[in-house]
Amino acid sequence: MQQSGHLKSLSPAELRLLIRQKDPRIRTTTGLAKGYQQANVVILPKHLANDFEAFCHSNPAPLPLLYRSQSGETSCPPLARNADIRLHTHTRTDISQYCVYEEGRLVKTVSSLEEYGSQQRTEQQALHHDFWSDMVCFYLGCSFGFEGVLKKAGIPVRNVEQGRNISMYRTAVSCVPAAAFSCPLVVTMRPVPVDMLNAAVEVTHLNPLAHGAPVHIGDPALLGIQDLSKPDYGEQVELQPGDVTVFWACGVTAIEAIHSSKPSLAFSHSPGCMFLTDVPDSSSVSMTRFLDSLDSPYNKPNPELVPLCFQISHNPPFYSLVSQAAVERIRLLEMIIGDDPGERGIKALFVQDELLRSCLALSHSSSVAITTGFPTHYMHSPPDETDGPPGAIAMATILLSLGKQVTLLTDKRALEMNRAIIDEAVRTGVLKTAIPVVTFEDSGPDSALDFLCHHGDPSKPRYDHLVAIERSGRAGDGNYYNMRAINIKHLVDPIDDLFIAAKNIPGITTTGIGDGGNELGMGKLKEKVKKLMPKGDLIACDVPADFAITAGVSNWGGYAVACGLFLLHTCPSHQRYLKSGLGLERVTPQELLQDWTANLPSVDKEESCLSTLVRFGIRSGKTANLAMEVDGLTFHPTHSDIITRLLEVTHGSNMLKP
Repeated sequence: MQQSGHLKSLSPAELRLLIRQKDPRIRTTTGLAKGYQQANVVILPKHLANDFEAFCHSNPAPLPLLYRSQSGETSCPPLARNADIRLHTHTRTDISQYCVYEEGRLVKTVSSLEEYGSQQRTEQQALHHDFWSDMVCFYLGCSFGFEGVLKKAGIPVRNVEQGRNISMYRTAVSCVPAAAFSCPLVVTMRPVPVDMLNAAVEVTHLNPLAHGAPVHIGDPALLGIQDLSKPDYGEQVELQPGDVTVFWACGVTAIEAIHSSKPSLAFSHSPGCMFLTDVPDSSSVSMTRFLDSLDSPYNKPNPELVPLCFQISHNPPFYSLVSQAAVERIRLLEMIIGDDPGERGIKALFVQDELLRSCLALSHSSSVAITTGFPTHYMHSPPDETDGPPGAIAMATILLSLGKQVTLLTDKRALEMNRAIIDEAVRTGVLKTAIPVVTFEDSGPDSALDFLCHHGDPSKPRYDHLVAIERSGRAGDGNYYNMRAINIKHLVDPIDDLFIAAKNIPGITTTGIGDGGNELGMGKLKEKVKKLMPKGDLIACDVPADFAITAGVSNWGGYAVACGLFLLHTCPSHQRYLKSGLGLERVTPQELLQDWTANLPSVDKEESCLSTLVRFGIRSGKTANLAMEVDGLTFHPTHSDIITRLLEVTHGSNMLKP
């Protein structure tokens, strides 16, 4: 049912009058009161009011609290003039349809609550003889409040175009509980053209009263939504070609909270039938004044933290958000590791934001397998080089600090040596704690699937991210070559098969870090390697990763990943997205920040790690020297200088401030 053009031109006050008069044209409030906030409404017994307010503050994205009434108060002076959420006379209401709940169950919908204020009460209602003076009304922000801003930015609002109520879905994401209130997060879904995602994110971020920026972009199954055609509330909104599903936290979460807390009697708006306020949207000065009047820090958007949107997975499709400030710093990290003191011409392989996208994917991961090992010195025992293990350990320790599971994957020939190196890294404080060290062997056509997934079931991956750093990669002819074009296949296990298999397993992303183009994962840049690198036609790795990070020395790529993850986890915009807007802290807890900082790479730790490798007989890649050098470059000043520069960018972040 399309709203008439006349209705769309009316002010909130004029529309509230029509609602009181039960105008049949107003079925939902989507598309109405353009330029003004709309509100979800929940009316609860006052003995639950403090707990519900705490629930709102713990879950600011779905439940942005605009106003809490006093007991029995039926107006809301900060939000609207001459408003009465309950009734003014026996026929006036300010919401077109209410839901009535008894013991947490929806028992009916009504267009007026006047019967609950009448002197003629039913026996059931008599139990609540003075409930209006015992009731508290909560007004919560609504995403309808940003539809006008979306349209102004040129972003189509599909639900309005289709004349439908917005689609609302119950998710598998649990809100942070507070006393009696515990329930799943509810989200709205709006299809957005892929080239307009950043614009949609920006304009909604600047309107926190209407739930702010999205909490999920991409595959609905990642939220536990199995069928978009069957919304739990509202109506199905159809996607158009090129649209991406974008999900915002929804105030209908409050209705789920009523179901869970089971108050003897409670009321809410009917989903899609909102209270129309006189508060302007985010584009007005008046809105800024209103935001300043609110107590919660989450209601005050910071323009410096406007998120940008990046796709980090195609299988399944998934996007992440990160502030422009964090993006700029991670791009600085990427620039630093692009230094090429060995003059290999690595800059020719550079692709911007591969580091950023890899860090974002790792940030969303829970279990990471890291592999390294390049046996370039086939005439020595061990044949491995000093590039790779230090970067792998640097990534492992920050991932552990961030609560991820980490596994080191190595060749069978090097298993015991790498276990000893890990033990020494833990003993010397370079690695946070011990991690499993495992091998992979080709024992049949399903070997890779069985290794990557529990019971070989592709719906149950054991790891959600694979990282290869300075790991010998399979060339197009099936062999493995060092930079001198010598075949070292006899020293390399077929770990490449895991990266190949991961392409067809939803939920596993991959990263390759290299400095020459013959490393596992650099197959993404194969054509560049063949054309631009010495002997590239022969040595180029044929196996791609989702993200290919190039660095002057591969270890530097590992250090940059560690620093990038730190920056993401101290970026409020990214943290909000990671947590779906739930349970936010105003600042990162100091103990967490101290732990993350302690587990960043440092000059002392990386020097200690390199010293351990030398004691194990591992040699410099370019020169085969058994010395404190990597790829022929001495630790001081070359590698120590890069580490110092990376840390300066990382610690120079001001994103930790509220």
